[in-house]
Amino acid sequence: MIPVVTVTQMRRADEAQIAMLGAHGHAVLVERAGAAVAFAALRMLGGAYGKRVVVIAGKGSNGADGKVAARRLIDRGAAVEVIPAADATDEVIDSQRADLVIDAAYGTGFHGTWEPPLVFGVPVLAVDVPSGLDADVGACEGAVLLADRTITFAALKVGHLLNDGPRVSGDIEIADIGVDVVDHCDDVTTFLVEPTDVAAWIPPRDRDAHKWSHAVRVIAGSGGMTGAAALVCAASMRAGAGIVHASMRETSHDGSSSLPTEVVQRQLTPENWGSQVAIDAHRFASLVIGPGLGRGDDVAELVRDVVRSVSIPVVVDGDGLSAVVDSHGDASSITSRIAPTVLTPHDGEFASLGGDVDDADKIAATRRLAERIGCVVLRKGPTSIVASADSPTFLVASGDQRLATAGSGDVLSGIVAAFIARGMDAAPAATAAAVVHGVAASLCPAEGTIARDVVGEIAHVLDELSVSQ
Repeated sequence: MIPVVTVTQMRRADEAQIAMLGAHGHAVLVERAGAAVAFAALRMLGGAYGKRVVVIAGKGSNGADGKVAARRLIDRGAAVEVIPAADATDEVIDSQRADLVIDAAYGTGFHGTWEPPLVFGVPVLAVDVPSGLDADVGACEGAVLLADRTITFAALKVGHLLNDGPRVSGDIEIADIGVDVVDHCDDVTTFLVEPTDVAAWIPPRDRDAHKWSHAVRVIAGSGGMTGAAALVCAASMRAGAGIVHASMRETSHDGSSSLPTEVVQRQLTPENWGSQVAIDAHRFASLVIGPGLGRGDDVAELVRDVVRSVSIPVVVDGDGLSAVVDSHGDASSITSRIAPTVLTPHDGEFASLGGDVDDADKIAATRRLAERIGCVVLRKGPTSIVASADSPTFLVASGDQRLATAGSGDVLSGIVAAFIARGMDAAPAATAAAVVHGVAASLCPAEGTIARDVVGEIAHVLDELSVSQ
């Protein structure tokens, strides 16, 4: 996992390392950072000899890094022009003038706005963060010079991954300059999770496993929304559920036939779902409830009854999310549970659960909701956030626009349930599912991908992960 830190944490780690290095500690770190910038520039340029580089350098440490990089590139044969950040506003930089622009104007401590030069037709390498990006929340108050690549030091910053950060940062490279943020800061609790991490998390299925070893119960779908249940069930089975039992509300035109052949279909009674489901819930290792169920006070009460009645881990998604907190704001159907509960909201659903969607600090807002209701919250987005009261906060950035399609969330909830059924704790299961979900989507075509395509890639991703262990 890659540590993700705030500006304050990074500053504290830098100061601790400088103190360890002695009187010239700051100069040592600047030299290391500048060298890393120069090497990143060389990779982007394909060599330095005869290349033209413009460095926009501020007065602080960020500018100092850029000036060290400039010196090193000159030593390698590049023609380098250094422009003070304060004088860069009216500059126009095109391919007739430069082969690369290094944005070393302002770093993580910058507040306010600036007017970058006009750059077109030339790649941009940002130092630490694109100048003007709030490194704590990823917001841009003013203009930002869009980076093709950002080289940052020691750890990712929160702003690289959330809000405007991914759009303006380009590809992000982390350079080791000898600062260990985890050693120097004991309050680093946010981490970016990568596929290699997940490979070690997902338990293999035992050789002597049988279908009930990893059983999943699904309550999803209704007339006109049978596809939601089908996607949950298919994704769960592809992610390792040995058997799936599914129930839908009333369907039309025999909609239940849309479920995969391998799924056991069980009719729900019109009333008393909770007692009906609870009778044999102990046979299952997890339950998914909500996708495509429909809405209404009657449905919401039945959902709450199920969630209160079962003592196995529950994944709540879709219409279930609008049901678990009643119209009076009472969330007791989930807060009173002893077994783990995973909620998988997008921002609209996050608000309906009582989360603060207006807080630019998305990590803090997600943590507050998770702590208040005692659940694992998987807040879906371009960078998904997995927060709980008793675990680190995990970020997942493996997905892209291919997941912005109907049914994608149903697929995710099915994977979460399968991983819990395989024996994972709730927060790692939700995180691993988000990673696998994103990687599976990345294997699909860039255009025209639908949720069913993502389901089809889950097994391939898991196979690759098992080989990499």
